[in-house]
Amino acid sequence: MSRIVETSTPPNTPNPIGPYNHISKVGQFITIGGTAGVNPASGQLAGPDVYSQATQILESFEVMLASVGSDLNHVVHVNVFLKDMRDFEEMNKAYIDKMGEHRPARTVIGVNELPKPGVLLTMNLTAITRE
Repeated sequence: MSRIVETSTPPNTPNPIGPYNHISKVGQFITIGGTAGVNPASGQLAGPDVYSQATQILESFEVMLASVGSDLNHVVHVNVFLKDMRDFEEMNKAYIDKMGEHRPARTVIGVNELPKPGVLLTMNLTAITRE
């Protein structure tokens, strides 16, 4: 049985900086690609600090997940790509503030560089639909 892959970038989310959509969905399985803390209204970074950027990423994830019948409570795994591990606690604060009590599996990877200037971290995730 073959499944159709649906891809999309919903309104009110940052525009991808390359030739891709943010979301891929097959059946109930959802992946969201690397997302930076860009305010979709202004196209600018949500702030100069990790907390602001991480909060914006998770807010963008909420919009993206809602567009495909899901939400943050249905996230299975999150990857965090952090430029400076000294920002780990601030990233965690934003993560806890947005994720609440839901604690999906998570991997945090230190990276040397990210494609958009000023970006301090990106995240991607795997989720399932609410169905």
